Amino acid sequence: MFPDFSTLDIILTGVLFMWAGFVRSGLGFGGAALGLPFMLLIYDQPVYWLPLIGLHLLFFSTLTLRTRLDHVNWDYLKTSLLYIIPPALIGVFGLLNLPNLWIVTFIYSITLMYAVMWLFDKSFHSENVWIDKILLIFGGYVAGTSLTGAPLMVAVYVRNVIKSQLRNTLFVLWFILVTIKLTTFAVLGVDLNVLTSMALLPVAAIGHFIGLKTHDVILRNDVLFKRVIGGMLVVVSGLALWNMY
Repeated sequence: MFPDFSTLDIILTGVLFMWAGFVRSGLGFGGAALGLPFMLLIYDQPVYWLPLIGLHLLFFSTLTLRTRLDHVNWDYLKTSLLYIIPPALIGVFGLLNLPNLWIVTFIYSITLMYAVMWLFDKSFHSENVWIDKILLIFGGYVAGTSLTGAPLMVAVYVRNVIKSQLRNTLFVLWFILVTIKLTTFAVLGVDLNVLTSMALLPVAAIGHFIGLKTHDVILRNDVLFKRVIGGMLVVVSGLALWNMY
């Protein structure tokens, strides 16, 4: 279930999946973007971690959305998917065919970009439809490669979806993207690590429900939360890239 993991590695993996669950439900996005960089410090194979993250996202998004599908902006979701899905598919095939070093470097580089922006309270902004399209296309590619494209796409959704529908609409988007990714993995014979995912489900559930309970508090302290996390990710991503090269 855990390839050559020490007991400490297994414990840290549980903590990180609890963290990913907390971020995903607390912010409505970012479970992979804020969890995967730490996971890669334990085992530097994205193809191992991404099915685990994806299966958890499918489970918890279903749990969250089961009574909230009436609070989803389906019209904008359908429109945006036209720009997101094609590059996402390209990203999936890149993940499976490019050298692992390239993929890990790409993930840490994207994470470092997010981290610096959060640390200095900056964010992606879209003010016209052409920038929307560019962010959706690039976000789709990043999501296909590593499931860390959320901040790029969220910048567009914030402008086009009312606040009361935003989190639920994003959960549906993540569900669709992860379904495509995992289906592609399965067709191409990638191990989805289902048993490992099930073993980690209880600890991820703890983080998920804590995130649901603290969602409003996190949103009220959004800037502080992102600055703290941004600082942590700058250190982690910077050191990881330094050690790799």
